[in-house]
Amino acid sequence: MSLTRSLIDVGPLRTSPAFRRLLIGRTVSTLGSSMTLVTVMYQVWDMTHSAAWSGAVGLAQALPLVAFGLFAGAWVDRADRRRIFLTATVGQAACSALLAVQGFTGHVPVTAVLALVAVQSFFGALGAPAQGVFLPRLLPKDQVAAGLALNQITGQSMLLLGPALAGVLLGWLGIGACYLLDALSFALAFYGAFGLPALQPEGEPSRSGLHGVLDGLRFLAGHRVVRGALLTDLAATILSFPVSLFPLVNAERFGDNPRTLGLFLSALAIGGIGATALSGWVTRFGRPGRVMLCGAGTWGAALVLFGMSTDPWTGLGLLVVAGAADALSVVSRSTIVQTRTPDALLGRVTAAEMIVGHAGPSLGNVRGGLVAGWTSGATALISGGLLCLLAVAAVGASTPELREGATPPPDER
Repeated sequence: MSLTRSLIDVGPLRTSPAFRRLLIGRTVSTLGSSMTLVTVMYQVWDMTHSAAWSGAVGLAQALPLVAFGLFAGAWVDRADRRRIFLTATVGQAACSALLAVQGFTGHVPVTAVLALVAVQSFFGALGAPAQGVFLPRLLPKDQVAAGLALNQITGQSMLLLGPALAGVLLGWLGIGACYLLDALSFALAFYGAFGLPALQPEGEPSRSGLHGVLDGLRFLAGHRVVRGALLTDLAATILSFPVSLFPLVNAERFGDNPRTLGLFLSALAIGGIGATALSGWVTRFGRPGRVMLCGAGTWGAALVLFGMSTDPWTGLGLLVVAGAADALSVVSRSTIVQTRTPDALLGRVTAAEMIVGHAGPSLGNVRGGLVAGWTSGATALISGGLLCLLAVAAVGASTPELREGATPPPDER
């Protein structure tokens, strides 16, 4: 394949002006949200000087996603997805505006800050499943993977840029201004979706409440390809997510150099951005299940080798490989979910994917910390990577449809 066809496919930007507007809005709001995350952590630490309170920031973000995600997905599958997304966007902007007010005025309890973060996360849990159904309705089937890759590269770039920008602006303008910029960023996300037509579910609407959630779970349990994709992602994150181990491994192997520690996370992000920039061959390949299995296996193998390495440059190179493999695996997972799930169930399945994407790394960090406490950081990395390889091989062996599937059969479209 030529270099041109290996580069990220920008066809969706030409094909769909609506997708183009959505991508711009999503990119800017992701930048604002990543700035807010850093700002909240900085403010909470400044108010409490407590690692426990700082850790509570992550809990305030994760709990609403896990607790309400599937119910939000069921609601998305009953109503106009566009209207739900616009409502959620306004709610998130209002929370950022209130954070800005307390940032400018001060004298607010830390519990009030965390409560605003939790409410904003609730609106995010509502908006993400609604946004997740846009691409299959706006793009042809053969361009959905390319659209997801564009979402991935812009999102990762903003997650890399946002914390650095927040650090500069915090020292220059203060916490209130950072929150205010995030609130303003949602205006572009709102604009991106405002011009869309009504997007009612195609097919039978979801049943209300718990019945609708259970219908979605039954689909996940019965659909081998989608189930296999989510299980592969869980295998890669729960069993081998490495971030909580970086400080310990840095102390054990690399002299506890803070510059090396900072480069670990950057290496993962750089690998992800680079791989997505060259994802054209993947999105045109048409077999996302095979790409996902290979990506998850490469992720586990790279972390095994990273756990064995003693040279910092070799370790950073392996993390770049791991980040690249993870990015391609994420694009492939989302492609499977969005092309294999009937539209009437897509909100619930997207919500489940969102929960897997957030809960898996959190549980993986806990697993890594516990194993490292019993053994060592290197042992936790190596054992996790090997378990990931075994689990991915088991999913691939037991789900031939995931290895071989290409274009969805007519009844799945």
